[in-house]
Amino acid sequence: MTDLTRRTLFALPLALGAAALLRTGPARADADPVYTGRFSSLALGGYDPVAYFREGRPVEGTRAHETEWNGATWRFASADNLAAFEADPEAYAPQYGGYCAWAAAEGYRAPGDPNFWRIVDGKLYVNYDGNVQRTWEGDVSGFIARADANWPRILAD
Repeated sequence: MTDLTRRTLFALPLALGAAALLRTGPARADADPVYTGRFSSLALGGYDPVAYFREGRPVEGTRAHETEWNGATWRFASADNLAAFEADPEAYAPQYGGYCAWAAAEGYRAPGDPNFWRIVDGKLYVNYDGNVQRTWEGDVSGFIARADANWPRILAD
């Protein structure tokens, strides 16, 4: 066995493991319905979903005001926001579990960034980054319709 072959045999498992950790492409059946990041259980990166509606901006939640819902930990900036969410989580939780709305329209999951958001028809949407959000804003209703149609399949994949 040559040195090149030995190095390849040892490096391949490491490379495959690294690729699995970095994966953000098409959905897997074991992926969570709420985006929480690789090493976290926090939905929306710990931002308060109710604050988007009440304050019109992202506001970080606190450990003092948190709840578990849909397999994730949700944080809130106040007891009032926590109570509102617990009363009707579907009204405040981001669409597509906080995954990127544009990616869902394209048929796969990608991380959503809570700093790139928009409320449309009373629903919260997040996108991967500013460039993706600008693309998404070029046809919001079209992308939402496509994402709505794709989301059940994405969850089942």
